[in-house]
Amino acid sequence: MKYRKLGASDLNVSEISLGSWLTYGVGVEKDAAIACVNRAFELGINFIDTANVYGRGASETVLGEALAGRRRDSYILATKVFGDMGGGNQGLSAKQIEKQLDDSLKRLRTDFVDLYQCHRYDTNTPLAETMEALTRAVKSGKVRWLGFSEWSPEQIEASIAMTGVEHFVSSQPQYSLLWRRPEAKVIPISKANGISQIVWSPLAQGVLTGKYDPNSPPPAGSRATSDNMGNAIKGWMDKSWLEGVQKMKPLAKEAGLSMAQFALAWVLREPNVASAIVGASRPDQLDDNCGAVGAKVDPALFAKAEQIAEAARPKRG
Repeated sequence: MKYRKLGASDLNVSEISLGSWLTYGVGVEKDAAIACVNRAFELGINFIDTANVYGRGASETVLGEALAGRRRDSYILATKVFGDMGGGNQGLSAKQIEKQLDDSLKRLRTDFVDLYQCHRYDTNTPLAETMEALTRAVKSGKVRWLGFSEWSPEQIEASIAMTGVEHFVSSQPQYSLLWRRPEAKVIPISKANGISQIVWSPLAQGVLTGKYDPNSPPPAGSRATSDNMGNAIKGWMDKSWLEGVQKMKPLAKEAGLSMAQFALAWVLREPNVASAIVGASRPDQLDDNCGAVGAKVDPALFAKAEQIAEAARPKRG
């Protein structure tokens, strides 16, 4: 495993990190989730990402059990706040940040999180209120560093311009060979302001593993066939995308990598990316994913893959 510094923080995170959206406590049973966490540690993964809203606390609860007994300084733990937790509990108001942070810490069985992220931007709460509440969370010792997910360039710049508050060290955007939007503005703004990317869906919900044949039904037991996890992948199951990924497979083979490893290596080619978050339902998936670390790939192969991805983009009428 290799590690990268997370923005302006003192955290060194593994290039591959373990996420729990749609999986732990939701689509993957507890024993399987714990097995994946244990394998992650064996592979050198030290960065684990979750959120309060994943399964409305279920994911944090499973991770709390999986991490119990491990030295707290042996892993870097990130969670998020914003999503609807029921009963009107949602958003980034000072009241919600204080309540949801305490609730997350209880479920995670820890006194602090290393990274606390705004899951989305809250248009119903003044940014100053949010940033001041997050600053108090850091000063309390319950949070070490701050991040955001899927904020617009304008929202990011507004937070950077604020004085007298703690600033963000991480951005969590969707980013993959099939989804390159952050390159236009988010990554340049981040580079200039001590903010790293921790990327979600670097494999486009699994489509970039190449296991989905455009002319056949999805394999049994795959994410695309799951009642709990299938909705998120629907947008990537367009035949044009699937055909494009099949055309990339020879490029991955030429690089000596699996298709998943090739796609993850593409994400990690970007210096501003500190970590690619993967979701695993089986420990062996992590073994394959971690094979992307340190991969030396001819940039010409990546360029060909980018051309294929652009040509595969579904045409909307």
